[in-house]
Amino acid sequence: MGPKYDLNKFDMVAMTRCSGDLRRIADHAECLEEAAQSVIQYLFESLQDGETGERACALARFFITHDYRDLDEDLKNFARQFLTVDMDPSKMKCLVLLATAGEKPEWNSRRNSLGHKAIPLPSEKVVEEFPMISSLVKQLGIDIRKIIEPDTGLILDRRDTDYGVFHVSEALGNPIIPAQETFVQPHKIKSVIGFGGLFPDGDMFAVVLFSKVSIADKTANLFKTLALNIEVATLPFERKVFSY
Repeated sequence: MGPKYDLNKFDMVAMTRCSGDLRRIADHAECLEEAAQSVIQYLFESLQDGETGERACALARFFITHDYRDLDEDLKNFARQFLTVDMDPSKMKCLVLLATAGEKPEWNSRRNSLGHKAIPLPSEKVVEEFPMISSLVKQLGIDIRKIIEPDTGLILDRRDTDYGVFHVSEALGNPIIPAQETFVQPHKIKSVIGFGGLFPDGDMFAVVLFSKVSIADKTANLFKTLALNIEVATLPFERKVFSY
């Protein structure tokens, strides 16, 4: 059995222990997908509601941005449903679901996702049409334009800056969080937290946790450090993304 952390009482001590585990979590992975799944499975299993002893998160996910042209045909076909005739996907970035773990069986494989396998990001305007995605990017402290058209030189300069956190303390009724009636309400989602950063090649990575425990601002800020350690664990696989 791995370590357990009470999300109600997540503090500096828990963050330090968790960070150490995450730095080593992908030691036996062979690609970014495997490393990401190890990260997500660890967080899903380790974070608990101390009052009930149950898992704190209903769903945990790991996203990256990736070139459309480098996706397999399944992901390309999925992404194309969001495109209009005037959009050229050949140079387009997509937000790709790389790893997932959750309470429902279908939430434990990225291939079973109904709405988030690969979302094209052709322009700032289109990104703004997805409130959760645009809020995630902005609260991570990343310029949306740098996600759509990365500038590697500028991105390398960001590695000395702080990692941001996307935090929605009250998920119920918040327009930023979609699927209120089909997901938030029935699965008793109280808070959402996202944390991540940028790889040197310009692609973004982000972990998003949908929590059944209310997460305070003080707790959310601790996850900035987890983002740094997740980058350390996954960076060696930056150029070998998928397991296929």
